[in-house]
Amino acid sequence: LKNLYPYTVSRPIYPNPTFEEDNERQAREERTLRERLSRTCGSALKVVKGVFPVIDWFSRYLIREWLPGDVLSGVSTGLVCSLQGLAYALLVSVAPVYGLYSAFFPILTYFLLGTSRHISVGLFPVTCLMVGSVVLTLAPDDHFLLPGNGTGVNGTKADRIVVDVEAMEAQRIMVASSMTVLVGLFQVVMGLLQVGFLVRYLSDPLVGGFTTAAAFHVLISQLKIVLYVPTNNHSGCFSILCTLIDVFTNIRQTNRADLVAGLLTIVIVMAVKEVNTKFRHKIPVPIPIKVIVTVVAAGISYATALESRYSASIVHSIPRGFAPGQPANIELLWNILGSSFSTAVVGYAVAVSVAKVYAAKHDYTIDGNHVLIAFGFSFVFCGCFSSFVASTALSRTAVQEITGGKSHMAGIISAVMVMIVILALGHLLEPLQKSVLAAIVIANLKGMFMQVTEVPTLWRQNSADCVSNTMGTVLVRTQFPACSTLGNIPGTNIYRSMKDYKNITEVPGMKIFKCKAPIYFANIDYFKERLRATVGFDSVRVFKKRNKALKKIQKLIKKGKLRATETGEVVSEVSLGVDNKGFESERDSGREPGQVEVHVDWAMELPVRVSVPKVQLQNVVAVKSLRQFLRIGVNVYIAGCDDEIVWKMEALAFFDLEVIRDLLFLSVHNAILFIKLETANGSMQDAMVEGARDQEICGLFSDFN
Repeated sequence: LKNLYPYTVSRPIYPNPTFEEDNERQAREERTLRERLSRTCGSALKVVKGVFPVIDWFSRYLIREWLPGDVLSGVSTGLVCSLQGLAYALLVSVAPVYGLYSAFFPILTYFLLGTSRHISVGLFPVTCLMVGSVVLTLAPDDHFLLPGNGTGVNGTKADRIVVDVEAMEAQRIMVASSMTVLVGLFQVVMGLLQVGFLVRYLSDPLVGGFTTAAAFHVLISQLKIVLYVPTNNHSGCFSILCTLIDVFTNIRQTNRADLVAGLLTIVIVMAVKEVNTKFRHKIPVPIPIKVIVTVVAAGISYATALESRYSASIVHSIPRGFAPGQPANIELLWNILGSSFSTAVVGYAVAVSVAKVYAAKHDYTIDGNHVLIAFGFSFVFCGCFSSFVASTALSRTAVQEITGGKSHMAGIISAVMVMIVILALGHLLEPLQKSVLAAIVIANLKGMFMQVTEVPTLWRQNSADCVSNTMGTVLVRTQFPACSTLGNIPGTNIYRSMKDYKNITEVPGMKIFKCKAPIYFANIDYFKERLRATVGFDSVRVFKKRNKALKKIQKLIKKGKLRATETGEVVSEVSLGVDNKGFESERDSGREPGQVEVHVDWAMELPVRVSVPKVQLQNVVAVKSLRQFLRIGVNVYIAGCDDEIVWKMEALAFFDLEVIRDLLFLSVHNAILFIKLETANGSMQDAMVEGARDQEICGLFSDFN
């Protein structure tokens, strides 16, 4: 700016107590327990509406305006949910029919308990993969081998052993459903404990990196299905590498019919999705290409008998109706605690992220803790009916919103569509090739893989956040906060870091120390280290050395080698100086009756052989170290504390006769002016400089702004 306009501010130099008195600071009202409970709980109807939001929104449902859009949206989303249920069951390594169950049951409970009107509850590939990894770990093929002749699962040739497929399917769905119940219990407990805020530590780059890595896992797991080559089940570290080795080792056994169907599906689905995206403002309803491809592929497979003629892998059986309910296997729960908790966190993070996007778009709010409870009860419920963990997906939710969905009614209609598939239409998809379903899963991963393109931007914004765990970054930044020594821009009331500017001066005789983070138990030691480095001495060590010197001087006086006057002045080679205030309990314990307190000039040579660090300082800052500085004659001031910090100081009995409220100032400049004024007048307040001498006036400043 070429034109700089100076301004002048004229106001009193305010210590905090004076400011509060002049402006009539109000005392905070303490509510009674009854008032708190009444404020929290409210009326019984409000509580019921809070638990069951359906009561609130259904009473205000606009039938004429909302129902047509909800019906169209529900039908479109229901078809997508059905298809994804069949496809994502492959990620969990269970029969496709269980994917249909998982696309149906969670919607029912979320209809009653959910707060987001637009998200489409259903399967999400990342959570399905997490469940599938546990399923393969606890129920691998090797646990179900039987003697006989035939072909094993996934094309594995076995001359004398076969896999008991029926027993394996039963055990795998038991593992998946038991894990789903445990995930739901974790989420309910987290919601009741109001810990939904923890998702704030899962930043967008962290979630994006996790989902991108998970997408790579999904791609590899589906690649073997598209190729239909024999592979072994692998879990744990390097499982992806082992799977890839198996795939390329047996690449010559690729089933051409499955490969062609899979590649065509990927190309067609991705191409039409691009068309939907590019012309979304012109096309009233997105082309349901996945549904079209699935129906056409099932018809071609049935008409050409791909299984019998080309040994293609097909869905086979999709039984009509629902499986009977069954409780979770308690014995399995102890083996899946860690995996269930991580899945609960990931599922919640994805759901609440999508919910917040559409809540902000349509101007309503959601409660993160209630989202936890809603999804938690949904998982507990659906886990008892042979289902596995669901969540939501941005693409499926976008379909529901674009096609006119206005409320949860669209979700319940989509559940009806899934139910129709389960009860009546499922058998029509039995000839469908599994490679088509796997290809649809792969095509859906494009959005996750495209997140890689954001890495350069994230790197430019903040390289630490780009490559590290967000929680770790937050902990490091708060445990090792940035601290700086401030100086004054000459002729202004502006104070900046001494390292950042050339035209800046340090206030003579003062140290202005700033810590750019809250001070708590994890960073207090680092705070003290930085403070010691700034002031150039350790206040605790100075006190101990001074106390030791005083005790030796007392002994010399007792032996007659030194003499002290009645006022405590040492008559010898030692000049008059600053009163060492020391720790009274320690000093008094070494004083015998008749001894007098001596005053020592610590800047001069001492009459005893004790190396006492020199304090070449007039002013410094800290909170925890206040008393340590005060006891060696260094005055301490705190500047820039907001009212909330002052309230907490008072509540914790921070102030006493030694650390008084007059050391608080509204700003750094206020404190600097106060010290300069009082020093010039030679009339420092006794309460703030008791024991000080003309030679040394020290203070400690802290800027918390």
